[in-house]
Amino acid sequence: MKIIQVAPFEEPVPPKKYGGTELVVYSLAQELVAMGHEVFLVATGDSKTDAELLPVFPKALRKYKAAADMKVRDSLKYIGIGKVLEIVKNINADIIHNHIGWRLMPFAPLLKPPIVTTLHGPMHTGYQKLVYGNFPDAPVVSISNSQRRPFKKLNYVGTVYNGINVGKFAYSDKPGDYLAFLGRMSPEKGPLQAIRIAKKCGLKLVMAAKVDSVDKGYFEKEIAPLIDGKQIVFLGEVGHEGKVKLLKNARALLAPIQWEEPFGLFFIEAMACGTPVLAFRRGSVPEVVKNGVTGFAVKTDAEMIMAVRMIRTIKRSACRRWVEENFSSGKMARGYEDVYRKVIAEKKS
Repeated sequence: MKIIQVAPFEEPVPPKKYGGTELVVYSLAQELVAMGHEVFLVATGDSKTDAELLPVFPKALRKYKAAADMKVRDSLKYIGIGKVLEIVKNINADIIHNHIGWRLMPFAPLLKPPIVTTLHGPMHTGYQKLVYGNFPDAPVVSISNSQRRPFKKLNYVGTVYNGINVGKFAYSDKPGDYLAFLGRMSPEKGPLQAIRIAKKCGLKLVMAAKVDSVDKGYFEKEIAPLIDGKQIVFLGEVGHEGKVKLLKNARALLAPIQWEEPFGLFFIEAMACGTPVLAFRRGSVPEVVKNGVTGFAVKTDAEMIMAVRMIRTIKRSACRRWVEENFSSGKMARGYEDVYRKVIAEKKS
């Protein structure tokens, strides 16, 4: 198949540090190329891929100082949409895989190939329901079954779990004595709750997280005063090597999420390193974390504190095996192959 992958513009593909969607797009494109497909990656010019790279901007939007202003960044995204349309219109592709969400959907009728959209974010917000609701027949893919709950009236053509190249995540069965927090310093990820839980357990918490401009106020007011560099350590944003080092040496990953997590790539990254995940039972958690086997899905702070004390009952080898069997990039790519064939066949019929 001749496949066009359209990536977000905020980060390069793969991301240097934080960027879950960009990492998924990278892994998917690499696998599809290895499977013999002709793949075009529409992304920023500082991306690296075995597919044919078609640059939208010379570099990721986050690298432009003006894009620190969210209104400017949003404006640049619409400029990017125009460039995407210009880039793909002359490619006789079998399918276009949209990873930038609702912004590209209104322009689907202008393009000849069928377009399938992966929903990388939550579906509970009003503006998303408004836009997606105007295109109820457009084929979409959910990244967990729970992601569908807030908005079931869409043309879901499949659920494909995110996958990672498991071989790039070093496994360790001899962890240290600290807990890890990974992701974004935003209220929905639960960094404040993670700190409180670590303190009640009397354990060190090492946090690696992105502080985006929209979360800067929250971080400075709620989180920064609690970082002492001893029990609560903040590393900032880390690259792949730093992430693997953090995860494989952690006793467990704390994920007291405060929202309906659509997937949680950091869950499978931790488990790939052999590290159990302790998360609140919200969103995708019951699908991604095998309760009692690869971690614990709990409902309250008190239950998570108890789960911390039960970490030694989890076999780290089971965590690794769970990811190898269910969340590899190869399995993800095969799932999307099935989706592509289904959408192409429906378009022809």
